[in-house]
Amino acid sequence: MASTTLTPVVSSTFPSCFLNQSKSNSLLIRSSQCLCLSINRKFDFFLSQSKPSSISLIQSPRSPIFPGNRRLGLVSTRNSSSIVCSYPQQKGSGLNWPILRRWDVPWPWQTITLTSLACGISFVVTGVIETQALPFFGIQIAELTLDEKAELLLIDQGITTAVVLGILFNFTKSFQPLPDDIYRYDFREPFNLQKGWLLWAGIGFLGAAGAIALTGVAMSFSNESPQRETDALVRLLPLIGSSSVRTVCLLVVTGVFAPLLEETVFRGFFMTSLTKWVPTPVAIVISAAVFALAHLTPGEFPQLFVLGIALGLSYAQTRNLLTPITIHSLWNSGVILLLTFLQLQGYDIRELLQSS
Repeated sequence: MASTTLTPVVSSTFPSCFLNQSKSNSLLIRSSQCLCLSINRKFDFFLSQSKPSSISLIQSPRSPIFPGNRRLGLVSTRNSSSIVCSYPQQKGSGLNWPILRRWDVPWPWQTITLTSLACGISFVVTGVIETQALPFFGIQIAELTLDEKAELLLIDQGITTAVVLGILFNFTKSFQPLPDDIYRYDFREPFNLQKGWLLWAGIGFLGAAGAIALTGVAMSFSNESPQRETDALVRLLPLIGSSSVRTVCLLVVTGVFAPLLEETVFRGFFMTSLTKWVPTPVAIVISAAVFALAHLTPGEFPQLFVLGIALGLSYAQTRNLLTPITIHSLWNSGVILLLTFLQLQGYDIRELLQSS
């Protein structure tokens, strides 16, 4: 019996295609000679000699995905044959829950380690280089106005975002073409019930706000009062005021650059990579903890951890980075706008933050 073996690319992705079910729950495979196909040593397709119009899917003992055999149809054309593999959904399978599915991560642990280190180092080094380069351009930070400091902060965050993301994408570009759900920024179907990025961003934002509020209430019963003098938000307080220039710069920094950078790194790369070894819920928890620790604000760890959980859950649901980016942007921008409003009303926002 003549046989045809699929290429390694198809062999490695075909099983995951079965798991990522389409609306029609079917796959189409073409081969010039479809008498026997062996795919990744897991699925064997045999053309019945007695009934040339049908084939059988024989389950390999190494593959628990399909219980029993399936009868499949064969459609022949002049130069090729098409095998349409249809199968029913398995009720009760956790794989039907998007939040439990793992990503098909193409890179090994060495790439994950080196990329994570490179991103962290580049973040620090970029800031150091910018600080040392300012005097060469005749810029003295102490002599700048608040508006000029806000503009400088905007430029700094823009450069840092470009450098870190450039390194991240450069380290992983050798694995292209990547699976469709890695580094995915898709504006289509924003209100789709299952994967609509805007719909689930709204759900995630409301859930995160409620969970963070409950966390704050729980922390209020603690005898320890968190020290916030080193928090990034406290350091931004001098820039929060009546100036429209400062407000716009802060909104772009906290609502665009920071969410784009942090969600691509922590959710798009780190959390996704972890699912190669641990279940997705575990990866969500680990990435949320690292996300909270990376902010270097111990007093805010519980709230940041809860926010990271919400961001990870929303990303796992939609497989679209626009979802956590939108939640992150709404949260950061909302805080800046609220503090600006309170400042304009005459409140001492530093005192409010210290007492919160």
